[in-house]
Amino acid sequence: MAKASFDPQEFRSALSTFTTGVTIITTRAENGDPVGITANSFNSVSLNPPMVLWSLDKSAMSLPAFTSNKHWNVHILSVEQEALSGRFASRGEDKFKGLELDTGINNIPLLKNCTARFNCRTAFIYEGGDHMIFVGEVLGFDKSERPPLAFQSGQYALAARKPREGVQLGATPPPECSYTEDLLGYLAGRAHFQLVAALQNVLKTQQLNEQQFFILSVLSIQDSLTIEEINTFVDYTGGAVTLEDMAALEEQDYVVLVKKNGSSRYVLTANGREASLKQIAVAKAVEEQIADQIGAGDVEALKILFKRLIKATDPGLPDLWATKEENDAKKTAS
Repeated sequence: MAKASFDPQEFRSALSTFTTGVTIITTRAENGDPVGITANSFNSVSLNPPMVLWSLDKSAMSLPAFTSNKHWNVHILSVEQEALSGRFASRGEDKFKGLELDTGINNIPLLKNCTARFNCRTAFIYEGGDHMIFVGEVLGFDKSERPPLAFQSGQYALAARKPREGVQLGATPPPECSYTEDLLGYLAGRAHFQLVAALQNVLKTQQLNEQQFFILSVLSIQDSLTIEEINTFVDYTGGAVTLEDMAALEEQDYVVLVKKNGSSRYVLTANGREASLKQIAVAKAVEEQIADQIGAGDVEALKILFKRLIKATDPGLPDLWATKEENDAKKTAS
């Protein structure tokens, strides 16, 4: 067979632009030991009879186990199983250590928390260049609502669904109008205000404004802060915390001012912590409602995109979840 004249690495790179799911294929060796590998070569073959296929490199150490055992299971991984994918893609470790397994219709290891699982029996094995192609009859399967893990151009990815009819918020603006709904700032801003509408109602019952909400949120994560330190964490809001803001929170018994190491520091009271927990509960309830409407996978993808957006536009604010020492080190490094 004539070999291709183009660069194998470039060919591999071109193939990787095809977005796939990520699977783990499991079986048992002749001695009964569990065997598992990560693969993204999985595909459907036939609905009637139900058949699937996947391929394995001829040099793979697990090849003898899959050729000698006619039974194997395919696990389509969910977004929460990225670490598991990495574990089964590596060599030289007990991949099944500490894993809780389900019992399938065969004696093959069956992983939990997947998007879908297929119990298979080898129907055909074909030679395909430097790989062996396994075609299997599906004996049984199950699926969940967990969003799937994707793989694209050598990186894990999340699949956000795009409706066939597209998404349009309003009428198409006239050509002379430069302000359209596709401006990222407009979309992020409108989404923010619509998301926090329910939270605003809670704040009214607590006699708090949005700035005071930010203060309680900060103190619920990092307690005992000076007003200057609080301001470094809420600087992205565009407003400065004032002594009047803190005095109002003190008056409502949400915070208390204490002297520590020669500085005045604000500490969250029991009432303040309870108010903050109620706010968090409302925010989580709104998130669950959104997930029910657009899907948990799209919510997860949205979070990652927002994190990337925040990181790309971050002017160098301290990390609210880091220690003072870690933030000082970050400031020095920058």
